Amino acid sequence: MNRAKNISFFLLVLFIFSILLDPFVFAAEKRPITVEDLWAMKRVSNNVLSPDGKWIAFTVSEYYMDSNGSNTDIYLLATKNGKIKKLTTSPNYDGAPAWRPDSKALAFISTRNGSPQIYLLELSGGEAQKISAVATGVNSFRWSPDGNYFLFTSSVHPDAKDCKESAQWDKKKAESKVKAQILDKLFYRYWNHWRYGKYSHLFLMSAGGEIIRDVTPGAYDTPPADLGSKHDFTFSPDGNEIAFVRNEDPVVATSTNNDIFTVAAGGERIKKLTPNPANDNQPVYSPYGKYIAYHAMARAGFEADQYDLILYNRKTGERKNLTEGFDLDVDEILWAPKGDKIYFTSEKEGRIPIFSIGIKKGTIKEIVTEHINNTLSVSPDGKTLYFRRQAANLPYEIFAFDLKKKKTRQLTFTNQKLIDQLAMNPVEDFRFDSYDGKKVHGLMVKPPFFDSSKKYPMIFLIHGGPQGMWSDDFHYRWNSQLFASPGYVAVMINFRGSKGYGQWFCDQVSRDWGGGPYQDLMKGLKYVLDNFSFIDTNKVAAAGASYGGFMIDWIAGQANTGPANKFKCLVSHDGVFDQYSMYGETEELWFPEWEFGGTPYFHPELYNKWSPSRYAKNFKIPTLVIHSENDFRVPIGQGIQMFTALQRMDVPSKLLYFPDEDHFVTKPQNARLWWKTVLGWIDEWINK
Repeated sequence: MNRAKNISFFLLVLFIFSILLDPFVFAAEKRPITVEDLWAMKRVSNNVLSPDGKWIAFTVSEYYMDSNGSNTDIYLLATKNGKIKKLTTSPNYDGAPAWRPDSKALAFISTRNGSPQIYLLELSGGEAQKISAVATGVNSFRWSPDGNYFLFTSSVHPDAKDCKESAQWDKKKAESKVKAQILDKLFYRYWNHWRYGKYSHLFLMSAGGEIIRDVTPGAYDTPPADLGSKHDFTFSPDGNEIAFVRNEDPVVATSTNNDIFTVAAGGERIKKLTPNPANDNQPVYSPYGKYIAYHAMARAGFEADQYDLILYNRKTGERKNLTEGFDLDVDEILWAPKGDKIYFTSEKEGRIPIFSIGIKKGTIKEIVTEHINNTLSVSPDGKTLYFRRQAANLPYEIFAFDLKKKKTRQLTFTNQKLIDQLAMNPVEDFRFDSYDGKKVHGLMVKPPFFDSSKKYPMIFLIHGGPQGMWSDDFHYRWNSQLFASPGYVAVMINFRGSKGYGQWFCDQVSRDWGGGPYQDLMKGLKYVLDNFSFIDTNKVAAAGASYGGFMIDWIAGQANTGPANKFKCLVSHDGVFDQYSMYGETEELWFPEWEFGGTPYFHPELYNKWSPSRYAKNFKIPTLVIHSENDFRVPIGQGIQMFTALQRMDVPSKLLYFPDEDHFVTKPQNARLWWKTVLGWIDEWINK
């Protein structure tokens, strides 16, 4: 009897011990991510360090599935002890915080009383005070170094005498029964809106709210409508000069020629700083005003050329390319407090590290290597970098990096409670030899509770751009975790044309849209199916957006030959179907003219060669097409043509049409429908 009890007790202990050691039991406490979880994530952005280094102001945006809306508020983080407090509670937007130079107050943009205006909040307490009353609203702004002025941008009619008259013209047009427009030049619409003859201008305003003057008059955009940076207007450190970016070419729709200009704050003649015919932007004055550092591309008309870091000596006019031997793009620029070095970010092999470069010797060091890092600031003593970081299994949070100890620490944990509930795997890397022996890099996210002894279906994701990059990021639209969550292996290949692998690699997509990049993808497909035994080779789907949507359409036309016939179904979001008609519909004409060697009227060869429409007779793979009415980058006609061709070829197909979205699906309930439809379509066909 006692022996039997002892055996039973031993077996019970053994059973409990085995449970404790089994990682899958721990994993079972978590669950796969859902679309509701994705939209429940609070989004951290706009982190700015106070001039005295004691505080970081940042914004948190929340989205609400029930109301299909969102709200943004400002928070304050103490750099010394990590304490956080919420500064604004308005049900309307409060964002874009900027510190007054004395670090005792924050200015920000709010829509709490209607149009976006500048408000001021003293840290000592009290309610936020409205500063501006700009009739056309405030889009963005900067403080002057002495705190006595603002620079702000607003969209106005260039012929109106002031913002008030421009707003009156808008009101009159809105009230008119006639909604027609008469257009006489290009770039009449952009991305997701019609321009109606308006341009973004830069204005100087007193800290008390009095508009002093329009700094950038004329029919030009400041900041530029496209191909600009997040820092395209600024004061010099002494406040006597203003630098800004705009494009003065006669046909902006065919030009990438953004330039940097300067003007005295007192209003003297505008001077052009950059003679370069390609894209120049992001002017950043050095701490003592000796230099301006900025971005520059070398080739006019090419939006994806490499950004170099140029150092301009304001006294001598000398220019120096600091990154001439650095074969990656320079993105964000930040001066060290002493002005002896510059910190910058760069896309590199699926990550965005932080680098430093000395301005004398030009020595480049990679100082923060992991994940995706941006929105940089540095402490006044130069000892600590602050930035946002995200990873495939971590939404953006604020981090600090000790430059001496080389240690990183996380400062905010905005979504930690929700993240702790979710089973999300980190991104994994793989590399393979492509058709010509060139190494190509891919990323993989495995499904929750992954078991290498099992077989999993695969979703093959194709990025846009085409000069884009799959990365170790927590994407709010094409989220790798959510693709993996139903039990799929998500595979993402950075085919030639992708950023982060040197400019030669990036150049290889231009004029070869369905050539080398397609072969990279097909070689990558074969590689993962041959080398990862946990992937079910009979259950493979592919999905892509923008250029990725083009590639899906291209794959559909190649289904009779090669590895493209491995796909059980396809998802084409905002894809290019017919290059010739695409040229006549899109707004950025420099893009197709570079990619296909001119206009289709005089150089039709590549427009015809790389049009999936030519191969519609080969369509046979079940395809879901997704497109939106307000997408002016890849207009709705492309999706309609693709769906029509599929239907006429009697291919199982659906069209998911959004009348109220653009190139991106950004409304919570629309996003929920998008994910339900996409994953439902893949599940339907991949398991047949």
